[in-house]
Amino acid sequence: MKRSQHTFILWGTFLSVILGLLSGGFFIETSLKIQWIGQLFLNALKMTIIPLIFSAVVSGICNLNRNSNFGITGFITVTYYTVTTSIAVLIGLICVNLLEPGRGLKLNINESNQYNGNNEVLSFSDIPLSMVTDNLFKSATNGELLPIIIFGVLFAVALLKVDGKAERLIIFFGDINTVMMQIVSWIMLLTPIGVFALVSSRVAEAGGLEGFSDEIKAVGQYVACVIFGLAIHFFFLFLVLKKITTYGILYIKFLLRALLTAFGTASSSATLPTSLACTNEAGVNPSTSKFVLPLGATINMDGTALYEAVAVMFIAQAYGIELSIGQQVIVFITATLAAIGAAGIPQAGLVTMVLVLTAVNLPLEGVGLLLAVDWFLDRFRTTINVWGDSVGAAVVEQMTQQKNKIKG
Repeated sequence: MKRSQHTFILWGTFLSVILGLLSGGFFIETSLKIQWIGQLFLNALKMTIIPLIFSAVVSGICNLNRNSNFGITGFITVTYYTVTTSIAVLIGLICVNLLEPGRGLKLNINESNQYNGNNEVLSFSDIPLSMVTDNLFKSATNGELLPIIIFGVLFAVALLKVDGKAERLIIFFGDINTVMMQIVSWIMLLTPIGVFALVSSRVAEAGGLEGFSDEIKAVGQYVACVIFGLAIHFFFLFLVLKKITTYGILYIKFLLRALLTAFGTASSSATLPTSLACTNEAGVNPSTSKFVLPLGATINMDGTALYEAVAVMFIAQAYGIELSIGQQVIVFITATLAAIGAAGIPQAGLVTMVLVLTAVNLPLEGVGLLLAVDWFLDRFRTTINVWGDSVGAAVVEQMTQQKNKIKG
């Protein structure tokens, strides 16, 4: 992407978020009428996800294998994602225990808004089961990315095991990936318009600025606690980036477009094409980003994990239920694992939160407390999810290079 286009999209997206908030606040009816434009933009992004992810994973692994880096890269990637997700949950637990945002509510069970969403209780077995599908096309249709990635990894490894007979296929998937990135670059030119429509229509749905402010006031301390925790984790990841890699503050500049897209769409998956483009422009090896980012979009949910930990503790505090250290350890483990199973789609955190609440026997109707502001917080935690993935791409690349130097 040309530098002029990059600058246009970056500043255009930034202004579209601000104008979207103002438009949704003061021109409610008009903002609701343009909701379809935002959905059209979101659909266009999602249209590219399956072919982009599959071709990126296959070509990325094949290129890594040529440099003998696949095994090292895979190990470092999984380790990085596990550690950073665990730290995100720990930050959330520390913040919510120190600030105690739900302590003054004093609710009784069944007094809160009822949660009318999916009440099906998830189990830990659902996480490994979600990794392997019985129908690849059905998973693609439903936007279930994890089994697509697992199949892509197996497909790429199989291509490498046929002793050079599949070289044409490897080149084919590399070309497919190049073509998909070109399509994505065209869609990205519409980012300012799409983000403006998405933000303005969502604020309008909340009743304008007045209705939006009422929602925030109702659980204001909880909102502040989540955002505070996410800000700490953002800074922690930046320190990791600065300590381990040669990238610095300029990396954030390159990633701004992806972070603003994440905030506007509230979807890690929809932001993936932009993240791939931004990390490549920042200087990350495309072979590394093609493997690390698609995997991160499905299993690395730092923001979601932190949010779930804070939300569960907030619900316990609101009902006056004291969770012991042992129970908080269960929250820590469960929130970490649940975040791994969360699909990169809007509001997936609410579904996986049911698993965490069940693990410590908290009332499921407590989720109703959070519904009014979840759409707002979803944008912040998605931004952190994307930031964590992008930092991971830079960290994995640097650590892989260091391992290779030691081997050499």
